[in-house]
Amino acid sequence: MNKDSKIYIAGHNGLVGSAIWKNLLAKGYTNLTGRSHKELDLLDGAAAKTFFENEKPEYVFLAAAYVGGIVANNTYRADFIYRNIQIQNHVIYESFRNDVKKLLFLGSTCIYPKESPQPMREDYLLTSPLEYTNEPYAIAKIAGLKMCESFNIQYRTNYIAVMPTNLYGLNDNFDLEKSHVLPAMMRKMHLSKCLQENNWDAIRKDLKKRPLNDVHDTSATDEIVSVLNKHGIFADYLNLWGTGKPMREFLWSEDMADACVFIMESVDFDDLKTGKQEIRNCHINIGTGKEISIKNLAETIAKTIDYKGDIRFDSSKPDGTMRKLTDVSKLTSLGWRYNVEIEEGINLMYDWYIADQEKV
Repeated sequence: MNKDSKIYIAGHNGLVGSAIWKNLLAKGYTNLTGRSHKELDLLDGAAAKTFFENEKPEYVFLAAAYVGGIVANNTYRADFIYRNIQIQNHVIYESFRNDVKKLLFLGSTCIYPKESPQPMREDYLLTSPLEYTNEPYAIAKIAGLKMCESFNIQYRTNYIAVMPTNLYGLNDNFDLEKSHVLPAMMRKMHLSKCLQENNWDAIRKDLKKRPLNDVHDTSATDEIVSVLNKHGIFADYLNLWGTGKPMREFLWSEDMADACVFIMESVDFDDLKTGKQEIRNCHINIGTGKEISIKNLAETIAKTIDYKGDIRFDSSKPDGTMRKLTDVSKLTSLGWRYNVEIEEGINLMYDWYIADQEKV
């Protein structure tokens, strides 16, 4: 990529997309373009076609997706498979039709089997069944990965798929039904702490910024308490899903963005081919290669925000996959490594979350 190359970041307002945008600007790229969901609905094939024909981007980061945690994945199964496949199909095909020079597709490590050996190497893909709760989302991401791979093989395009581990960071989604585990846990703990301290000003600021269902900052106190309790948030304790035993790996979003830009600048599909007869598993894992239990994650967040309530785990709720540790040796061999450790990232994220409340 040249510094003045036209670069389209699909999903530029989201967690990953905004971090990629920020990274590109910091590295001197000057011709970036993005559209909000209101400006361009990527589920609309005709709208995507018009956008690509008018804008003619040279490079594309496909960071737009319909995402969420274990509750959302298991509840909105049809939405997760349909919406993600539609978004991917439209962006990848229009990139092909409009001669995009290079595309980077962002997937997820949930593509790997539930009983995958640990750490998960790229060639463990499709070796056994997926984890049930996120199977529709995983299948959508596998379809995107294979679409990139297949276009490369048939048409000699240069589309690269990357599979990030669990991400967290600035501009994260804190919706308690649709967010990932770390931001959901952080927000729950923050609200429980506010209840504990009887800090209703902070609770109402939180709900003004991010309403819960139909409950917002002007709702009655008992209505607010009721919806918080429904989400496991109480004045003296916090109720979390599962046993707390699953191990998870977490990557700071700005590290993820740096890896994506590094790959776009330095790695081509030809560098990733795994064979002459059967070319497969050319995607790249992005992560830290380190893991932490959900229980220890909760304790780390509690220490960071000075939460003194009890943390309880509801073992009647699903845990999901017990381990999801990525093997990052391929990416390391290509010359990239992460920077931000989990404790530092949680502290940065909570500082941002509190500051963001003040912008209401």
